[in-house]
Amino acid sequence: MSALYGLVLAGGRSSRMMTDKAALTFDCEPELARSFGLLASRVEGAWVSVRAEQADEPLRAAFPRIVDGTQGEGPVAGILAAQAEHPDAAWLVLACDLPLLDGETLDQLLAGREPAQLATAFRSTHDGLPEPLCAIWEPASCRPLMDYVTAGGTCPRKFLIAERAALLVPLNPRALDNANTPADAAAIRRAIAAIDLC
Repeated sequence: MSALYGLVLAGGRSSRMMTDKAALTFDCEPELARSFGLLASRVEGAWVSVRAEQADEPLRAAFPRIVDGTQGEGPVAGILAAQAEHPDAAWLVLACDLPLLDGETLDQLLAGREPAQLATAFRSTHDGLPEPLCAIWEPASCRPLMDYVTAGGTCPRKFLIAERAALLVPLNPRALDNANTPADAAAIRRAIAAIDLC
């Protein structure tokens, strides 16, 4: 089985949130730091995905970084850049805006990994579709993903649908709820307050 590395996607522009999602604090530390900690203890090496202009930003500069290349845009650019740096590794990829993600959910993903598939992901509890930003991308996905981008594709979810990724049902149905907007963040803060994580 291929070596498994980790990547926290923190290169977004946070336009819908109107503030840096990676710096938001939900449970005692910035989401980027919390996500990196969850990831790093479960992989052989971990990095943060950033755009070039973010590489020296203080929060992101505290972590090993992989700078997006010229291929793709959004999350796909980060995944492709990581695969280009270590093409023989599988990548456990996480978005930095999953405040309810827990270690048990990552352990479920690791236990359910299907190395013979291009990727292993969770099935969304909202629409049943693959969740590409809490998923393991195998080395064999490098070339097909590059071909997808070259053909004009931009959506990692559509790629996983087309490639029939292995899908798991998360044991924690809220673990993959993301905080994209202020309303999302407020709802998640209420959920966290209810279980008193801090």
